[in-house]
Amino acid sequence: MSAAQIANAAELVATKGGKHWPHKSPALSKAVENASKLTISPEHDEPMGSWSSEQIRDATSSSVMLTWAPGKARHSTPIITHGEGVYLFDDKGNKYLDWTSQAVCSNIGYTMPQSVLDATLQQMKNCAFVYGGLGIVEVRARLSKLMTELLPGDLQGMVFPSSGSEANEAAIMMARRYTGKYKVINWYRSYHGGTTNSQQATGDFRRWYGGDHVPGFVKAFSPFPLFWDYAGDDEAERTQMALNMLEELILNEGPDTIALLQFESVVGGGGVLVPPPGYMQGVRAMCDKYNILMHCDEVMVGFGRTGELFGFQNYEGVIPDIVTAAKGITSAALPLSMTAVRKHIMEAFEDKPIGWGSTYQGHPVAMACAYENVKYLIKNDIIGHVQRLAPVVDEQMKNLAENHPSIKQYRSIGLFGCFDVHNPDGSNPQLQHTAVDKAFVEYKKAYTANGLMGLLRPPHLHVAPPLVISEDELIDGFERQDKALDVLDEALGF
Repeated sequence: MSAAQIANAAELVATKGGKHWPHKSPALSKAVENASKLTISPEHDEPMGSWSSEQIRDATSSSVMLTWAPGKARHSTPIITHGEGVYLFDDKGNKYLDWTSQAVCSNIGYTMPQSVLDATLQQMKNCAFVYGGLGIVEVRARLSKLMTELLPGDLQGMVFPSSGSEANEAAIMMARRYTGKYKVINWYRSYHGGTTNSQQATGDFRRWYGGDHVPGFVKAFSPFPLFWDYAGDDEAERTQMALNMLEELILNEGPDTIALLQFESVVGGGGVLVPPPGYMQGVRAMCDKYNILMHCDEVMVGFGRTGELFGFQNYEGVIPDIVTAAKGITSAALPLSMTAVRKHIMEAFEDKPIGWGSTYQGHPVAMACAYENVKYLIKNDIIGHVQRLAPVVDEQMKNLAENHPSIKQYRSIGLFGCFDVHNPDGSNPQLQHTAVDKAFVEYKKAYTANGLMGLLRPPHLHVAPPLVISEDELIDGFERQDKALDVLDEALGF
């Protein structure tokens, strides 16, 4: 053995100790060029609105991703060129009546009030952005004061995130930090957002996409289960049974572990489910009894959709501890949401942060848009307009339900309605997490061919046009849907 071998062997002799093993991390073997060519192709200098349909399709195919729909759907999604009133127009010259306010958000349609346009542009000129923790702009103070004046009771602590999902994240964080507890109870068949906590709070299939493994969230059955009924001889008894079931859940989970009961005031995507008389009052009483915060998610129905400024105002005597809203706060013209809390919660954070934040919360330009949009809703009595049209919606939905055997039942409140579809044997034709059934594919084709545009969530068929729709336009929309339902009846075998 050579001298070098003897030396190496000596180094490998086992000794008592805790030294590291020799190791080299992998070296980069697949190096790629990562420098950008800082040039802009000439077509980007063409005026907005001048690209051909082929240019738009090519760019969409190569670079656009969808979110809640499979990516291949982008190849057939209409190219929208402009909107006017309650109508949208595509690149082929087709005119569509927006029958669901897109994602139940374009509340004042597509002819934006001049006051909204002017305020938004003026804020962008004056100061396009101020980070919320470094400065206060006037419009933030104004919008906060306006919402405090419009909300009932002492709901006066205002945070303005960018989306409904973010608003619910802020609500969850504040509830946990305020109470020192961590569990959140939500309904099945609910939707609260697509970020980590809000997605876990969601009670439908979209929760599964995140792995369904975030701790601290508990699901409860709403007053409207899919395949069974609560015991009771009448609605009042069934409502009491639903409340008893919720209370037993609270007791089994431990009231001292539950920070928040977080429910949609009216379940939106899950089928326009309006809690029966007495239910929300019972929830409020239960929260008071067990020292749990009550949160009403108004992302879809806030700002007039139900004929009240907020959905919870349909339930006499109920004021939640936390209210979140989005969509209608700007009528979807710019991304903004709101988390409003009662005074005692606001005061609890005087000497500590709420524990949530984002770069764009309290964005001045978006708040300017919201400020004028909300004023427009109030000054032009849009909510009164919804109340006047609500009986028309109910009558038209009743007529269609009676005339189409594929319709099992319907529900409506304000300018928000939903048909439930069933098979000839009375069974459910499709669960929401399954691929769209061919019968609904045929229905959607007829729906589009008759000049309607909107979300499709089988077995639920939503009705939620812009709040500014006229009675004639509303009746016209139902006549178009009537023709599409003829196709659905046949496709389902009636």
